[in-house]
Amino acid sequence: MTTTVHAFVAAPPPAWRRALLVLAANVAIWLILSAMGTLTSLNDDLRFGVEGSLWLIFISSCKTSMTLACLSFILYLGMSRWPAIVANATTISCGYAVLMLALLPLQLLFVAKAYVFGDSAGWAAIETYGKAIPIVHWTAITAVYFAVAAVKIWQQSQARARDWAQAQADALGLRLELEQQRGLALRAQLEPHFVFNALNAISAMVRTDKDIALEGIHGLSDLLRYALSASERDWVTLADELSFVEDYLILQRMRYGARLRIAIEGAAQAGLDCDCPPLLLQPLVENALRHDLDCHESASDILLAFERHDDQLLIRISNPVHSGAAHNPGVGLGLRNIEGRLRLAYGGAATLRAGVVDGRFEVAIAMPAHAPE
Repeated sequence: MTTTVHAFVAAPPPAWRRALLVLAANVAIWLILSAMGTLTSLNDDLRFGVEGSLWLIFISSCKTSMTLACLSFILYLGMSRWPAIVANATTISCGYAVLMLALLPLQLLFVAKAYVFGDSAGWAAIETYGKAIPIVHWTAITAVYFAVAAVKIWQQSQARARDWAQAQADALGLRLELEQQRGLALRAQLEPHFVFNALNAISAMVRTDKDIALEGIHGLSDLLRYALSASERDWVTLADELSFVEDYLILQRMRYGARLRIAIEGAAQAGLDCDCPPLLLQPLVENALRHDLDCHESASDILLAFERHDDQLLIRISNPVHSGAAHNPGVGLGLRNIEGRLRLAYGGAATLRAGVVDGRFEVAIAMPAHAPE
């Protein structure tokens, strides 16, 4: 039965609601600033012996603050709509220049109003009121503009960081999934390969001794039981793997008889509690049988040697190279699968080397003694 899991992700609020939240935040910030400015102004009046009205001062301050709140809101929407405005110092400066030019007609209207309706007429009114911009001082508009630009730059930086983190997480998840699928594919190749070779060994015994063949079938069932359980795990102990290999060699000895000699060295000293990927050793032993005893009629031996150097485990599996023996090309499936599994399990921390050393074909694996965390 397949279970489908649906992930429910909260949808972002609509644009109009986000805009209202920004406007409310702007108004709240400027009201707080107005209250602070009111208290400061009242304190100055009292210090100079002037009795001012807290409410009137606050209302006067709010007129300017609400204008700045609307201005900052408009700037925020504009920079959100056209993020290129805050892309770099040049675009920010150009945006500021455009804003100042856009406010210039309002400045002229304010001066004209002061000239027509001011307490004093003519150039005196222009001189008095022309120093002010139509809503607030130029410095206030400048401060608002660059403050909003700073907020948008910070938001864009946060968005890029989130996008990068999400991209990294997606890439990591995809890589993990691919590696898991590849690991399953490698195991799927190993297990049938092992079963077919074991069945071939039993079929060879059926022709010579049925009782031995029956014993081999029982042994094969134990091997398959371990192979199935181990294939569901990522790690097993070296002791479990060695026990599995020894049972496998008992089955193979029924086929090869006295021609097959086995030597295991240094396993206890290396540490039977070391971790290793399941079904790691058996394909290498099978590979030695396939390219050695299957190619001649003489006796031969397989050596499994283990060494421990600090947190590194060295495994060597070797068999003699017989001159004049037939060549069994095979397909190299065992070594390729083992190398691929080591790369998936340990990355670059494990190596596999294969070649002839002192007249013996040797496969040497160097890997961490314990599973990576």
